[in-house]
Amino acid sequence: MLNLFKLLFMERNIGIPDKIIRISLALVITGLLFKGIIPESLALIVLVPAGIFLLTGLFEYCPLYTAFGIRSR
Repeated sequence: MLNLFKLLFMERNIGIPDKIIRISLALVITGLLFKGIIPESLALIVLVPAGIFLLTGLFEYCPLYTAFGIRSR
């Protein structure tokens, strides 16, 4: 329960431009994969970063930004 609380109420460190770029990049990568431009053999390699971009964009929180003391907000 504590982890859920921490996830929901953590300090956001991603600003609006960063959020737009991350979500857009995730959607473009996913679209390229489904259109067949990116081969299926690279699907896992490509979808993992796309998922990370999407989640960090939606939650407006990047653990690497916290580790390096960066805030784009």
